Amino acid sequence: MTSLFTLIKILNAPRLSGTQLLLTALLLFACLPGTSRPAYGHGSVVDEGDACVIQFGFYSAHFSIFQPGTSDHDNFCEDIPNAGDSVFIMEYRHDSMRQVPLEFRIMRNNSELGRFIRWQDIDAMPASELSADTVFLESLPPQPDGVARVMHRFDSTGDYIGIVSIPHPSEDILYHAVFPFRVGASAWSNWPWGLPVLALLWFVIRRARNRVSTSGGHHETV
Repeated sequence: MTSLFTLIKILNAPRLSGTQLLLTALLLFACLPGTSRPAYGHGSVVDEGDACVIQFGFYSAHFSIFQPGTSDHDNFCEDIPNAGDSVFIMEYRHDSMRQVPLEFRIMRNNSELGRFIRWQDIDAMPASELSADTVFLESLPPQPDGVARVMHRFDSTGDYIGIVSIPHPSEDILYHAVFPFRVGASAWSNWPWGLPVLALLWFVIRRARNRVSTSGGHHETV
């Protein structure tokens, strides 16, 4: 909120110096949602601001990915910056989840649907294709402590799909959560967030130049 007030104050200044322009660009970037931490949601994973949540049926769990060997204590919703050892952690939000097993699958995303792939699309795949694209599959028993931990080492970067399957505690229902993600994500992986920054920065610079020209060509020294 402080950044927004500062930004408004700068934009209302009579003239913008080079320093103010740089500060404005930094503030614009800081005000964008999701820039405070490397977390973005796709598919069944939702970024709720202070935590990421994975949803399947009436179940949900806090969801994080860690890469302790390369990213220290940083946590990610889905896209991760490096290949290598990765730890997926789900902290159950419902006690009934502690009573049931869980299946965790990771497969290469070779679908033309890309980030828009859903369980219906995966369910329609031939068994041979599903098996060929799967790079990791693990079944976990019920977790009495309410925390499921899955470790996998990615040998290469690329686009993947995570699939978590968990049954209803008393009915014959199997829920699925599907989240496409990328291994080897960089700042450019989320380039659409930068478009508002560029547009607003262009507006600010043009506004500053117009003010300088209408004031008789006076230029403020930085």
